[in-house]
Parts: sequence; structure tokens; C-alpha cells
Amino acid sequence: MKEPLIEVKGLSVTFPGNRRSANRGGSGVTAVEDVSFSIMQGETLGLVGESGCGKTTLGRALARLLPVAARGEVYFMGRPLHNMGEREFRRQRREIQMIFQDPFSSLNPRLTIGQMLAEVIRVHRIASGKAIRMRAEELLETVGLDRAYYDRYPHEFSGGQRQRVGIARALALNPRLVICDEPVSALDVSIQSQIINLLRDLQKELGLTYLFIAHDLSVVEHISDRVAVMYLGNIVELAGSDELYRSPGHPYTKALMSAIPVPEPGCRRERIILKGDVPSPLDRPSGCSFHPRCPEAEPRCAAEVPLLSPIASDPSHAVSCLLVE
Repeated sequence: MKEPLIEVKGLSVTFPGNRRSANRGGSGVTAVEDVSFSIMQGETLGLVGESGCGKTTLGRALARLLPVAARGEVYFMGRPLHNMGEREFRRQRREIQMIFQDPFSSLNPRLTIGQMLAEVIRVHRIASGKAIRMRAEELLETVGLDRAYYDRYPHEFSGGQRQRVGIARALALNPRLVICDEPVSALDVSIQSQIINLLRDLQKELGLTYLFIAHDLSVVEHISDRVAVMYLGNIVELAGSDELYRSPGHPYTKALMSAIPVPEPGCRRERIILKGDVPSPLDRPSGCSFHPRCPEAEPRCAAEVPLLSPIASDPSHAVSCLLVE
């Protein structure tokens, strides 16, 4: 049996509170609460949910890019990242890289593409001297860009080309895990498919493992082996991609699925309209956090907190809902 590349146990991320949260008796805003999952080597785990549910915070916490301390345990290839000091984790950082959502703001406008890639290679001592430029040009070719682009600036590229540069930068250190934070949401639909295909090809060629964060379930379906659905800082459903799209268990997942357009003229899917807005993390509902918006909620849902548990018919399919046996 394969060992997980990364294993997360009870991860929570709380940002320091302001005057508003202090007046409510809280000590801060909990963006991610008691999240547990694992990703196998070579696998793609899709992470979906509405904006503000904690997806990006979770990804940044795994890459240690947040200015706050996270609680819980994170093991990477069996090594405990949560106990590592900053100096020790700096060596580990090569193994975990991130592709950011905005392909323009994530690039330094004052540096050429080649200078950005060369800086990463030089700082981490991947190569030296003339070999630095050779390595940078190889990375450009790997992501489908011409070597001549080495001396160009980010504003000279299209959005899709800039995102390819972001991918090249993430690959510069030969990582094992790449956290993709909505890498195609800012791109045109035709360019989205090109980037998705590039990521899949790179995964096969380099043996990469992905945490693919997105809010578009139709995109996640095409690239993910398993999918985790997140709501208000919690994972409410986790299953294989085929199983989740064929038989969603959580009412929130069903509502998300109903919003996916049907690619056949004349065919319609019954739309589930959720009532109300996503609750504030400063004032979480009692019991199940989804019960105020849930079309299937029962009185006990407001009092009992559901756990993410395997369903009887499929142990690999876990749902956090009191109404699912």
C-alpha cells in the first residue's frame, strides 16, 4: 500500500482578532478548523468550495506562507513539518511549491522572466554560473514558451503565458508537491484547457503531486483523482472524483453540482438554490455549520456537530452530515 506524500491531521488556522471579534468574546477568526486529509504520491486532490470558505488559507498554511501559526499536524514524506523551525523548513521548501491565482501580481514587474527564474535557481543553489541561464531556458521550454522570452518582462505576455511562467517558477526547484491555487480562474476558457492539459502532462512527466484549489467543479472534475468539498473552514465531503460526481452525499455538494452547466442543448439539471448567505466565521452557527442554509435540515442539525465519517456503502467516501447513513 502506498504511503501518503503529505498527511494533514486536525489543521486549524486562526487569524488575530480585531475589536469586532473581541466584542463577541472571540480571540480571532478561524479560517480553517480541524481539517484532516492525505494526498498520495502522484495523485491530484481537488479542493472546492465557495469563495471565502478557507481553500486558499489551507493551501498557504501547508506551504508555510502565512504570518500566523497553525495548529495541528502536517507530515510530509513522514517528516513532521509542524515541528520544524524556519531554517530547517527552508530546505524542505524546495519540495513544496505553489502556483498562484493571479498570474500578473505574482510576478515582479521590475524583473525579466529570466531574472526571476535565475534568482530562484541561484538562491537555492540548483545551479551556478552559465548553468543558471541554461536551467531557466529549459524551464521555459518545459512549459511551452520560447527560450527567447528569457529577456522579456511580465507586461509583454498574455495572461496564459504569464501563468506558464508561474508554473515554470514552481518547477524550478524540482518539487514533489505543487499547490495550485485557482491557477485557471483568471484565464479565458480556451486558455484554461491549455493550462489544465499542461499540468496533467507535467504530472505524468515529472511525477508531481497536486493539491488543486478551485471553485469551478467542471474544471476540478477533469484533473482530480479525489475531491474534497470545503464549507466555512471544514471539509464536509471527500471522495473519489467519479464517485463524488456520480453520487454526492452532502446537501452542500449537491447544491454545488446542480450549478454545473449541462453541455447538451435542451437538457436541464434541477437547480438547488441555497437560502441566505455564507455565515461569518466570527459568528458560526451551532451544530452543523451548514444547517441554516440546508434544504434538508432537521431540528437536530442545529444541536449536533457532524463528523467527517465514511458512508456504509463506500468506506472511501466520507461525508460530514447527520442525515447520511
